[in-house]
Order: sequence, then structure tokens, then C-alpha cells
Amino acid sequence: MKFAKIGAVFYIIWGLLHIVAAVQGFQLGASLEPGLVQGKINQGAWDLLFIALAGISIAVTFNWKNSRLGYWLNLLIVSIADIGFVIFVLLPGHVSLFPGILGPVFWILAAIFSTLEIRSETVT
Repeated sequence: MKFAKIGAVFYIIWGLLHIVAAVQGFQLGASLEPGLVQGKINQGAWDLLFIALAGISIAVTFNWKNSRLGYWLNLLIVSIADIGFVIFVLLPGHVSLFPGILGPVFWILAAIFSTLEIRSETVT
């Protein structure tokens, strides 16, 4: 189960990075004039915060124990969140490659290690 625990740690790190990003999103929202743009920025920060909290919660309660449910939940939730980030923010260059690439790196590492553990369970 060591790969499951490594994968869970990477999901936790991913979540912590995204909590920081959500706080930065709220700070950005606070700097804007009240209106639709400010509301959408705050909504995005709110969504990101709770996606991060869900990823961490799933990692701690399910991925750590190599749960198939946890494997699929975090793989889907985190993948959907980071694919959107890569397509709409990272690739167009709206953030610097570093540190922008850190979230996707931890996502991929978490997916790799979680998959290694899940696959080793089905092979034995």
C-alpha cells in the first residue's frame, strides 16, 4: 500500500496548492469593482477552494487506504479541475510556467502512484 499512500500525499499537496490559489482568487476578487466580474472571480475561487478540500478529504479517507471509490473520485475531480487550468490558464500563458506547472505535476504524480497501487491489487 505504499504507492497508495504516496499517491494520497501528492493529492494532499495538490489540494494545499489549490487552497493557496483559491485565497489568491479571493484577494483578486476583493481588488475588483463590485459587479459581475468580481462575482465570477469570487465564485471561481469558492469552487476551487471546495474542489481542493474535496481532493484532500478523499485522499485522507479513501486514497490512503487504496479505495477504488477514492481512486476514481479523486482521479475524476482533480483531472477535471486541472485539465481546465492547463487549457484555459497555463497553455495560453496567463500564468508563468513555474510555479503554474506545480499543480499539474502533483496531479500527474498522484494519478501515477494511485494507479500503480490499484493495478498491483488487481494483478495479485
